[in-house]
Amino acid sequence: MIKAKPKKCRAPGCDNRFTPTMTTQKVCSIACAKAMAKDPKLQKIAAKAITKQARQELQERREKLKTRREHMAETQAAFNAYIRERDAGLPCISCDSCPSDHDLITGSRWDAGHYRSVGACPELRFEPLNVHRQCVKCNRNLSGNAIEYRIRLVKRIGADAVEWLEGPHAACKYTIEDLKAIKVLYLAKTKGLRKEAA
Repeated sequence: MIKAKPKKCRAPGCDNRFTPTMTTQKVCSIACAKAMAKDPKLQKIAAKAITKQARQELQERREKLKTRREHMAETQAAFNAYIRERDAGLPCISCDSCPSDHDLITGSRWDAGHYRSVGACPELRFEPLNVHRQCVKCNRNLSGNAIEYRIRLVKRIGADAVEWLEGPHAACKYTIEDLKAIKVLYLAKTKGLRKEAA
């Protein structure tokens, strides 16, 4: 992101130089925006800009206050959305029920089910080969339906890839920066898949 260059405040009587947070920002503060906006039309524009800036600042403050746990939850949600989008139209990895049949029968949504669970193998939490679209019944009620999952997983990704998943993996401790990067990556991938489908 390119940082905006400092410019002079346009409000009457103010000579402050400031770095704008938006490209359309012409004044340095809320007080200057109010002073500059004399006619009602300008006041509405100024109020809208102030509101937008306040929302942006609030969002930035909230982002700074987020815990690692909150970042992990957001990243997991973005990754899971990608898996469901990637596997859209495919049957459940554990029971072969089809999306349309399953939705009509149970009315439930689909999960992104991990072959090796996050508890057992946290280092594969965000590994796409380890996670596939799975019906809620298999994922939640049958604890992943692991035996049937493995049978169909071998057919889908091959025995070598399944053996690699089942093998040892280096421990991984995700930092907040790692989680932010993973989240951005999978949001972009999901957006790309949706564009292709449209």
